[in-house]
Amino acid sequence: MKKTGSILLAALLLMGVLWGCGAKPETGAASAPSGKTTVVLNEVAHSIFYAPMYVAIEEGYFADEGIDLTLITGFGADKTMTALLTGEADIGFMGSESTIYTYKEGASDYAVNFAQLTQRAGNFLVSREPIENFTWDMIIGKDVLGGRAGGMPEMVFEYILKKNDIDPANDLSIDQSIDFGSTAAAFSGGQGDFSVEFEPHATSLETKGDGYVVASLGEDSGYVPYTAFSARKSYIEKNPDVIESFTRALQKGMDYVQTHTPAEIAKVIAPQFAETEASTIETIVGRYAAQDTWKADLIFSEDSFTLLENILEEAGELDGRVPYADLVDTTFAEKVLK
Repeated sequence: MKKTGSILLAALLLMGVLWGCGAKPETGAASAPSGKTTVVLNEVAHSIFYAPMYVAIEEGYFADEGIDLTLITGFGADKTMTALLTGEADIGFMGSESTIYTYKEGASDYAVNFAQLTQRAGNFLVSREPIENFTWDMIIGKDVLGGRAGGMPEMVFEYILKKNDIDPANDLSIDQSIDFGSTAAAFSGGQGDFSVEFEPHATSLETKGDGYVVASLGEDSGYVPYTAFSARKSYIEKNPDVIESFTRALQKGMDYVQTHTPAEIAKVIAPQFAETEASTIETIVGRYAAQDTWKADLIFSEDSFTLLENILEEAGELDGRVPYADLVDTTFAEKVLK
């Protein structure tokens, strides 16, 4: 595995230091004063892309399942995984490539994926100028603000380029030096001809007239297991009831977005995005709903896992396959459907 696939090594070393000092994280669930079970969830980013999760929060589905949920934003998969492995978080929500990297690094109490949320990429290609009929060959020879090497946004972007016979290394220039979430500001400041952006940054750039969405990476990459929920193996083994309750609450959120309009979904999740205009939230939800972003269920299939490994291999981030049975547990996602 290339060094970019070793971003979690620091987390593993930190775990060793903590455990050596007698600070090994607890694996049991804690109780809140309300009598509910305290669960700390660390999300890779706070984005409308993850609408079903916020629906579950705002509609009280977690509370109904006896969970007192604390949501923390990690601002990057490496940070979210570090929080998970060191016991600062009970559950992590991020791209599943991080669980593969951790497993390959040799962690004994590795992270296991138990619920997949999104089945499409959630980012968009933003151009400095409007392009009515964009084709991917238009990106050849251009400067693009991309994502972190080894992360899903960048790998899916490169996956699309290769599908269109474009060499990511030689046919264009991809800037991977800008921090997660800062590319929109850099693009507004004049850097790059194109930028790969999540929402609400893509729509924000359009609103300000600084950029124009010309392609959906979610549509052009096809179905990809983009984000999933995971927990340490020991936590799942010790707290199966908590994981089941958590998954059941999530499934209720998934059911809601499958049966309600973008306007209704936007209204429910609006408190999570207080600084975003209601009309903007509805626009973004509609954009994600139209490309079939959210799965109807939370089952992370073996075919999806294999596709993820294919993408990792094509990106040069994986030098050997890892066992699906070790890194994915569909028991809970299947059970809550019954």
